[in-house]
Formats: sequence, C-alpha cells, structure tokens
Amino acid sequence: MPASQVLSSLTTGRAVVILSNMKAVLLVRTRIVYSETAFAELVLWPVPRPVAGSVHPYKYRLAFVVRGACVLRYDNEAGKGDHRHFNGEESAYHFTTPDQLIADFKGDIARWSHEDRNP
Repeated sequence: MPASQVLSSLTTGRAVVILSNMKAVLLVRTRIVYSETAFAELVLWPVPRPVAGSVHPYKYRLAFVVRGACVLRYDNEAGKGDHRHFNGEESAYHFTTPDQLIADFKGDIARWSHEDRNP
C-alpha cells in the first residue's frame, strides 16, 4: 500500500477529537492486532509548535507490543527528539512526514517479525 494511503487507512471519523490539554486535533489513534499476543498502537497529532528536540509540528508515539513487552517504539519525547527503540537499542530517527513515519514503523514490524521472532 502506498504511504499516502497508509495514514488515511488508519484514520476514521471517530478517531478525530480535540485534545483540550494539548490544543491539537488527533490525526491517528488506532490499535492494530497482529495476533493474540501482538499488537501495534499508533498515536499521532499535530502541535502548534515542535516539541523540544524536534523541528516538525507533530507529536507521536508508535509501539509494537509482543507478549506484553514493547519490542519496537518510535516517539519524539520532549527533549529527546525523534528516535526509535529497536532490538533494545535507541537510535535517532529522521522524521519527514506522517505517512513516511507510519511506513517506516510498519517496515520495522515486518523486519522484526521476519527475524524469527514470530509475533
């Protein structure tokens, strides 16, 4: 699926809300179930100003959880900027667009799953 369709396939009318404490409109909030023991949770919203450490106007957290453990996470925690956690290591992530973020995350889920981890 093209990256431009990924974001639209994950958003629904019911997922768009106003967050009064963040003053932002939620773009994506979804859970994708991969199996009885694995799921991904994606949350992404625009913010009026970039969070500390980032240069784009988005706040996000994407996590892939298997058997109760987070095995993959992308986020831009304030002060740390854009980064990902994969195979127990944290590394910088170059954010370009929300569509690319989701495509990269889903690619890492496929990579993790392919490396004999069988979610």
